[in-house]
Formats: sequence, structure tokens, C-alpha cells
Amino acid sequence: MKVLDFGLAKAVTVQPTDATVSQLGEGTQLGAVMGTAGYMSPEQARGLPVDKRCDIWAFGCVLYEMLAGRRAFTGRTLSDSIAAVLAGEPEWEALPVETPPRVRAVLRRCLQKDLGRRQRDIGDARLELEETRPGDEATGRGGESRPRWRALTVAAGSLLLGAVAAGMAGWTLWRQAPAAAPVARFAVRFPPDQLYTPSFNPGLALSPDGTQLVYRAVHKGQPQLFLRRVGEFEAKPIPGIEGGTAPNFSPDGRSLFFGDGIGARKLALSGGASIPLWEREGGFQGVSWSQEDTIVFAGLGGILRVPAGGKPELLIPVEAQKGERMYRFPQWLPDREAVIFTVATSENDTWDDARIVAHNLRTKERRTLIQGGVGGRYLAPGYLVYARAGTLLAAPFDVNRMAVTGSSVPVLEGVSMQATSGVANFSLSANGTLAYAPGVAGGVRHLFWVDRQGKADPFPQPPRGYLHPRFSPDGRTLAIEVEGSNHDFWLCDLERGTFTRMTTDGRSHWPLWTPDSRRLTFRVGMPGPFNMWWMPADRSGPEERLTESGSLQSPASWSPDGKAVAFTQTSPPARADVWVLEMEGGALGARKPRPFAQSKFSEGAPRFSPDGKWIAYVSDETGRNEVYVQSYPGPGPKIQMSIDGGTDAVWAGRTGELFFRNGDKMMVVAVTLQPRFNAGKPRLLWTGHYSHGMSTSCGPPGTTSSNYDVTPDGQRFLMITDSEQDATPTQVNMVLNWVEEVKRLVEEKQQKKP
Repeated sequence: MKVLDFGLAKAVTVQPTDATVSQLGEGTQLGAVMGTAGYMSPEQARGLPVDKRCDIWAFGCVLYEMLAGRRAFTGRTLSDSIAAVLAGEPEWEALPVETPPRVRAVLRRCLQKDLGRRQRDIGDARLELEETRPGDEATGRGGESRPRWRALTVAAGSLLLGAVAAGMAGWTLWRQAPAAAPVARFAVRFPPDQLYTPSFNPGLALSPDGTQLVYRAVHKGQPQLFLRRVGEFEAKPIPGIEGGTAPNFSPDGRSLFFGDGIGARKLALSGGASIPLWEREGGFQGVSWSQEDTIVFAGLGGILRVPAGGKPELLIPVEAQKGERMYRFPQWLPDREAVIFTVATSENDTWDDARIVAHNLRTKERRTLIQGGVGGRYLAPGYLVYARAGTLLAAPFDVNRMAVTGSSVPVLEGVSMQATSGVANFSLSANGTLAYAPGVAGGVRHLFWVDRQGKADPFPQPPRGYLHPRFSPDGRTLAIEVEGSNHDFWLCDLERGTFTRMTTDGRSHWPLWTPDSRRLTFRVGMPGPFNMWWMPADRSGPEERLTESGSLQSPASWSPDGKAVAFTQTSPPARADVWVLEMEGGALGARKPRPFAQSKFSEGAPRFSPDGKWIAYVSDETGRNEVYVQSYPGPGPKIQMSIDGGTDAVWAGRTGELFFRNGDKMMVVAVTLQPRFNAGKPRLLWTGHYSHGMSTSCGPPGTTSSNYDVTPDGQRFLMITDSEQDATPTQVNMVLNWVEEVKRLVEEKQQKKP
């Protein structure tokens, strides 16, 4: 016997129960939420337009109940039942042990909340069940399960016929439904004590069902992840994730992925301690988590794949021979056979010039989807959303053919982006909700000469992604990093005005002159951790490696005699220390650095005094950054130079002065080095609003970096302004049912075509 429920096709007056939602009246009201709550699909429970896929969901619910002897989704009240459908998962452990793997897979596909990942056709499910062999099940009970399973297969076949019939009737009704639920907007504002900061990854993430938002902000000087549930008024800090980065939800929305400076960890949002997923040097730039609990991420060397609790393996290597530099922001496509990601090449000047590709893991076929964009994301039922210059664009996308089928359309302006890292701060849920940090496409930087009175004059070079300027000891040449999709450093002849590119590998940072102005020291990374190299300033010889370490190393200062280089070394989990590499004795690369200032706190940005007997550096041992001077080579006295905060210590090469910054204040301390060290009281030199090195690629400002320099005579400063520093987002905007807006804008564009 088959019982077909045509409740959606014809309204009947019923007495509501705790698990039934019904429209009472003479006829079915189009667009109303109707049906039995425990069997409703998520889109039906939200009152959104539905199609035959809601009947596939219902089929999965009934088949699960036939096998497990309990409902897939239930609750004591109507609200509980709907909540279970929207956010819960069936108890898969309740299925009989003899249930064949193929049947389990059919069930999981039918009960996908993401429409793009749900079983596409009920006929395919029937074929899967009919082709299930009696020996597929792990009986554990001799052969007793086979007759039982065959009986269930017959019943399931009847159920399939009923689902097809019900689907036809339901689709006939619902295709006439009015417009979908309206697009709705609201803002999640950050409290005054929270600062949203740039990173290699978007600092926000939506759960697949769009009901939970996680964002990263600095709170009381420390990065912290905050959770805001849509049904709550306030965001709350997530315990146990101090310093966490790159938040990302598990497919069921119950767990959170995050980086910890060493690798990745997973935390159940219901509570408990986080557990490690993997450890890997070099971090990651973009993460995607599949239904099969497999993660892909962009890391050193390309796109990597790892089970949620295994060892990463290189899945798609960077094709350097074709000019590719790095991959970022991968995402699984719904069939889990293909990944989309962003590719930066040696020809790109900015991330806006990068391309978005789709790569089929089975056939190895790769297609360029977008030329000129970053951070591509699939939006069901068929759009590719990506960012460019602070604007989100969408293009029609056939996920089965891995092909963009129409032109791109701007769908949202004013999205916060980091031009230097390509990060666009937005996230999409599986049901079409959007979260984004409003702002601008940052990274526009200008250079300025500033005299000792604070008067500023433009430096004669166009805006670029400038970072870490360093004057040669003779004062004639400037070395400076230019960051973006490629990271190289350049030389500017201050007399002739020429601007010459020194490195072309796209991964060279932090240039530093040797005392004789004949060589440049720098750090190189990706692939591999950032270690120190050097090269002739006239490019008469090749680059040579100075160190080989698993830690990030940033050269900061040479001793005046050229016998030692001081550098900042950052080791997991992101603690920084001051180290020194002495150049005498042993071959290049074989010399062993030694720690100079090392503790449980962070120390960085070391600078040798003009006589080479002291090193100035920054430490946060008091709870805030302060400038200290310590005797070299040590042991010896350690003297605090700043009083109420200080960073970016720089010696004037020909005067007895030490400069440092305290916010927008440039401070100076008069210092006597001989016959003994003596320091005066810090005094204000000038005030000016310049960049502190808010950089995603070279670390945050403060303890470990110095983002300006002083001419050797101590009379002029080279400072950097940065539009990104003043465009820090103060809120995250939420747009519910945003997919409907995307659909409308794309269709309007297509209709206007001649």
C-alpha cells in the first residue's frame, strides 16, 4: 500500500499539533509556510520559494525514519522542530549497522541543507537503491539482514514513486508562488574596545545556514574571535581562541576552524577545549571545508588538502614555470570534484589583476573563470561572486560545466579590501546570506619628506604599496619594499630620481643596507619560511642565503663594523625575539644565530647604536610596547627609553639621538654614548598622522617592525601615509536573502543586452 500526501497541493482544515504548521482556511495560500515541521526542508521552513528538491528532502526524512525507527528531525514544540531542521543533523549513529554505505550516502545527499549540494533528481536516488547489492552491507549478523534490507528496498521504491508524484503536484503549485522573501539588512556594530584588523584571510565567516557570524577583532591589545548569533543582541568572545585567525565553520555549523600561529585547530561551539587539526609552517591564505570533513587551503607551494585531523598533502602545486606566484582563497564546488581559487602571476601589479580559476581534481582540467578579480565564491543556484577594487561582482556560473555563462555585474560597492593581500572581507552562507565589512579598497600609500618641525612635502614617486623604507649609510639611495600580489624591493637614487626594481621573485621583503652600502640584506619566503639573504647592491652577483630556519626572520640592523646583523625572529605561536647573526667564522648559511633578547614576551625591531655597543629594541613586557636599550654583546644593563609607550626606534647615524614613535607623536631622546651611556628625557619633536605599518604581509605594527627611516644627518624623516589605516571597519553588515538581489541584478543586466 502507498499513501501519497498531497497536503501542499490541496488545503485541508486540520487541527494543528505541536509538529504541524498549517494554513487554516478554504484554500492553500501561496507563499505560506505549510507542511509537517519534522519533514519540512530548510527553505520551506523559512517561507522561501520551493521546488521539487523540498520533496527530495522529505523523502530523505521518511527513508531515515524507516531505517532508524525515529524521526530525523524532531522537537517537543513546533519551534523546536523547525530549529532542528534549520540547524540540526540526524543522529546518523542511529542507523542500523547493516545499512549499506551507498544508502547512507543517498541519505546524506537527500538531507543536505545547501540546495546546491542536495540530490538533484529523485530518479537518481532510486537507481542508487536498486543497484545496492545484498553484499554491500556489513551485516555483523550472518545473512539475516538481507531479507530485511530487500523488504526495505521495496518499501523505499514505493516511497520514491510517492515522492515523485508528490513532487510533481507540489511543483505545479509552488512554481506559481509570488516573489521570494524580501532582502533584509542589519548591522553588527563593534564596541569601542574592538578593532577589526587586516589579515591574510577574511576576518569574518558565516555559518552555512546564515544564523551565526564569527569575526576577528583586537580586544584589549589581543586578537580575539567573537561569535554573534542572529537571534541574539550581542557578540560574545569565544573562549579558548585568543589570537585565533582565519575563522571558518564546519559544514554542519557546529564547529569552528581557526588558525593559531602554528597550524589549525577545531572547536565545538557547544563548549570544550579546541583540538589540533594539523601543524604547518607558513600559515594559510583561504580555507574551505567540505561535507566529507576534508579541508582545502592555500599554503606554501599551492593548494593543499587535509582530512580534519590529518597531515596536509599538496593537491594543486603552483606552476612556477608558467609565471604563477601563489594561490589563494580556495573553495570546494558542490560536487567536491573541483576547486575554485585565485591565481597571482608575475605579470600582476595588484590583486585586482589576478585571475580566478576552476580546477577539476579528477580530470586535471583547469579553466580561467574571471580575468581580473580575487576571492571567487560559488553562490547557489548558479552565480560566481568575486571582488575587485572594493566592489563585489557576480556572473552566471554553470557549476557542472565549470563555466561562466554571462558577463559580470556589479552587485555591491563599498566592501573593505586589503590591496596588499587581496583579502576581500565578505562571507556567503549556503542559503544566500551575505556578511561583509564595509569600507574601501585600502593599500594606497604615499611617501612624504618630513622635517624636524613636522612640515611635510611629497616625495617625488607615485603611490604604491610602500613599506619599510631604509636609507643607505651614505644617504644617497633609498631601498624600499613594494607589496601587493608580488612583493619585491626597489632602489631610488635620491639625486637622479630613478626607481629601479632589485628583485623579481615576488617574495622578497624588508631590504636593509650593509654599513658599506655595497650589499642589501632582505628576507625571502614562499615557498618555505622567511629567512635572510643578501645580494650586491649593484646586482653584480647572485643572491646568497644567510640563514636557514623554520622561523620567520626579519633583518633590522647591521653593526657599524659589519660583523653582525640583528633581526627579529618570530616562532610559533607568534612570539617574537631579538637574535643576532655574527658574520665571522664559517661559511655562509652555516653560521648559527644566537638570541639576544628572548623571553616569554615579544621583543623586536632591533637597531644597533652608532658605536655598535648598544641595541635598541621594542618589548611588550609591561603590557604595552616600550623602547629599551641593552648593552651589546651582553650581558649588560637594560635601560627603558620611552615613558608612556613607544615603537619604531631608529638611531640618527651622525647625531647622539634616538627617535621613536608613540602613536602619531615622533619622540626624540638625546643620548651620550661615550665615555658611558647616558640618556635624556624623551621629548616631543612633532606630531603627524602616518602609517605604523598596518600590513598583512609583513606583520602588524608595533613590536616587530619599523615603518619609517631617518636620513643619516637626522634632519629629515621619510614617512608613509596609508588610506587603509584610516578605513578600519566599525561594523559588519548582514544581508539576508542576498541571493535574490544578485539574481535580480544579473537578470536586469541580461535583459538590457542589445
